[in-house]
Amino acid sequence: MNRLLCANFARLKKDRVFWLGILFMAGYGAFIMFGNYMDSLKYGEKFYIDNAFFSYAIIVGITSAVFCCLFLGTEYSEGTIRNKLMVGHTRGRIYLANLIVCTAAGLLMTLAFLITAAGIGIPLFGFFHAKPETVLAILSGTLLMVIAFTSVFTFLSMMIQNKAVAAVTVVMTVFVLLFTAIYLSSALNSPEMYEGYSYTDDDGNVVEQEAQPNPAYVSGTKRQVYEALMDILPTGQSLQYASMSAVHLWQLPAYSVIITIVTTGAGIIVFRKKDIK
Repeated sequence: MNRLLCANFARLKKDRVFWLGILFMAGYGAFIMFGNYMDSLKYGEKFYIDNAFFSYAIIVGITSAVFCCLFLGTEYSEGTIRNKLMVGHTRGRIYLANLIVCTAAGLLMTLAFLITAAGIGIPLFGFFHAKPETVLAILSGTLLMVIAFTSVFTFLSMMIQNKAVAAVTVVMTVFVLLFTAIYLSSALNSPEMYEGYSYTDDDGNVVEQEAQPNPAYVSGTKRQVYEALMDILPTGQSLQYASMSAVHLWQLPAYSVIITIVTTGAGIIVFRKKDIK
């Protein structure tokens, strides 16, 4: 296992996609902080670092997806996995070693954002306005979310031997999950009632419009299902973390752990039976 990890991390150090991901996340951290600082000066509004600091939760899922599919796709395209099997490494260890390096890459890309955003944001806006325990819960939750993301991407990448097909599948998966989470969030945030309003018609008469129920409002069992999906899906978690709007803040990490365990277990089982070309 140690030899596998050493080989994987040696590859990681030289991987261009990984370093581009690091630079992108660091650049995004600088951009989001400077951008909000300029907006606060322009509009004269008070801005807290909390308002944008956790926005990386959405972006890191995409960068991790791109890295995982390309990094692991190269394992197949260059025959690396076949060579590892020929020298006696077990399939379970190969899978776990790949998962570990992908997880490390995802966490390091997250760290690149955190260091840059904190280094720029705290001097500009001061420390977090939210309670320390809330900030800590969100921070730790996002790290577990990244692990859940990489476990899903590792599973998909290890199941598909064609690098191009794997890349398309993984990237499409993360965007489908993201758009699903956006839809769910939009539906859950739709108001139960439309507020009343008044207007003046063409004859100069004031017309009062009473509050009306919103036919698109999600309620009952359907709402409970939507809320559960928002908590379970890593992309749903990312939207909640980014906006600091999570209601079940201490439950989301548990879902991330479950996703990681299930996808890793399933991945190892399927990979052991997979015909490696």
